Amino acid sequence: MENPIVVYRGTFIESTHNIHVAVVNGKGEVLYSYGDPGRMTFPRSSMKPFQAVAVVETGAADRFQYEEADLSLICASHSGEHFHRSRVMNILSRTHLEETALQCGTHIPRDMESYNELVRSGGELTPVFSNCSGKHSGMLTAVVHMGEDVDSYREVTHPHQQRILDVIEDVCGYPKGQIEISVDGCGVPVHRLPLKHAAMGFARLAQPFAWSEGERPRALERIREAMTKHPEMVGGTDRFDTDLMKAFNGRIAAKAGAEGVQCLGDVETGLGIAIKVEDGNARAVSVATMEVLKQLGIGDEHIYQQLSEYVNTPVLNARKDRIGHIKANFQLAAGERILTGS
Repeated sequence: MENPIVVYRGTFIESTHNIHVAVVNGKGEVLYSYGDPGRMTFPRSSMKPFQAVAVVETGAADRFQYEEADLSLICASHSGEHFHRSRVMNILSRTHLEETALQCGTHIPRDMESYNELVRSGGELTPVFSNCSGKHSGMLTAVVHMGEDVDSYREVTHPHQQRILDVIEDVCGYPKGQIEISVDGCGVPVHRLPLKHAAMGFARLAQPFAWSEGERPRALERIREAMTKHPEMVGGTDRFDTDLMKAFNGRIAAKAGAEGVQCLGDVETGLGIAIKVEDGNARAVSVATMEVLKQLGIGDEHIYQQLSEYVNTPVLNARKDRIGHIKANFQLAAGERILTGS
């Protein structure tokens, strides 16, 4: 494995990033890989679609009349744009909770215009600006619906967090006794499991009824449809998840995670893909993802052209001049065979 992601300044290599890739089917069979497909990984926010399953399965989404865009938002790491914030507040209002119920903490949103507007108005950052406020509003919806304690909803021992753990065990095919738990950036439990099992979860998100029958695949399908029909809720303006799902027009369900994680499910082939950048640098994620899709033959030149800024990501200086680029330099392995077509 030599320099799978290369960062150029001008024509000179300045930095490199190592990656791990797992491409699996719904049975969890690793079809293609790069690096270590079994690398123990916190998929971070890539697990949000599975955290959303518990909101649907409790009946909370139906009771509180979730629209598809609401379901998409509770899977989001959103940019804090106005349409994200207003929908979070609308979800909370249906449960008769105030914004103070959100325990996701605060940070400057990715959408700087929203932040600058807040500063100009003399306001202060509040939890709704957090990229995880959608997920937390979903958790609170389920907790209110189930009549459970609101104040402790983010604790790992809370019944709702245990429901989420059960979903991840089932959908990702990894025993919950072996799933290691830590704390995510927004304060809720985060789950550590092999990268290939995160990919398995997205294969099942892509084709849930090829995996199982009953309520759970119906919930997965409902969530996937919401994400792909309302991709602007999952990320926002000029965000990779959003732009990728728009370009693929319902074929791909995508969700990034912090520390250089990207997971995808392909509706047509039923493949699940999970990528981890070893050093956690997110700038390598889109380039690696687009190269994996290209090598798998997913998408066409028209789509790649739409996503050209992610295929060959520019390196910009403070003047917004393009002074370099980021390039993929790896081949997926299929057993002993190297997958060609890059």
